[in-house]
Amino acid sequence: MRLLIIGAPGAGKGTQASSIAEHYGIPAISTGDTFRANIKGGTELGKKVKAIMDAGDLVPDVVTDEIVVDRLGQSDAAEGFLLDGYPRNLHQVEALDGYLSANGLALDAVVSLEVDPELLTARLLKRAQIEGRADDNEETIRNRMDVYTSQTAPLIDHYRQAGLLVPVDGVGEISDVRDRIFSALDARA
Repeated sequence: MRLLIIGAPGAGKGTQASSIAEHYGIPAISTGDTFRANIKGGTELGKKVKAIMDAGDLVPDVVTDEIVVDRLGQSDAAEGFLLDGYPRNLHQVEALDGYLSANGLALDAVVSLEVDPELLTARLLKRAQIEGRADDNEETIRNRMDVYTSQTAPLIDHYRQAGLLVPVDGVGEISDVRDRIFSALDARA
C-alpha cells in the first residue's frame, strides 16, 4: 500500500499513522522524523536542512522534496509507505506525483481525517495545558488551523478529483477511528 494521511493539527494523524503502518506492514514516514534522522546521521541533506533550520527558516519545498524522495528510495519503502506531513502544498503534490510516475508507482489512497475545527481547537488547547505548551494559545492554534485549511484545501480537491481521497470521521476513541480507517481502506482494496 502507498498511502498518505492528511488532517488538521490535532486530528490524530501521528497517532493513527503508526497503527496504519503496522497493520499494512509499511513504514510510516513523517517528514519531521526524516529531517531529524538526516540531521542526526550527518547526511549531506541533513547538513543542508540543519543550516536552514538553524537560521530559523522554513525548509524550502525543493529540499523537502529531495529528502522525501531519498527516503522513499530506501529498501523498506519498496513495497509501500504511509506519508505523514507530506505533501503540504500543490508543488509537493506535483513532486510526489512526478517521483511516483517516474518509478512506475502510484498512490493507493489518501486518508483524510475529518474533525470539526472548533473541536480541534479545544483539543489542542487542552493538550497545550496538559503538556505545558505556552506557545499553543488560542490565537496561535486558530492561525495554524487557518494556514492548514488554506494550504490543504487544494490538496483535498486534487486527490478527490483523482479518486484517491478516503474521508474518515476522526472524532471518537483512537481505536474507533483506527477501525474506520481500516474499514475504509480495506473496502477500496
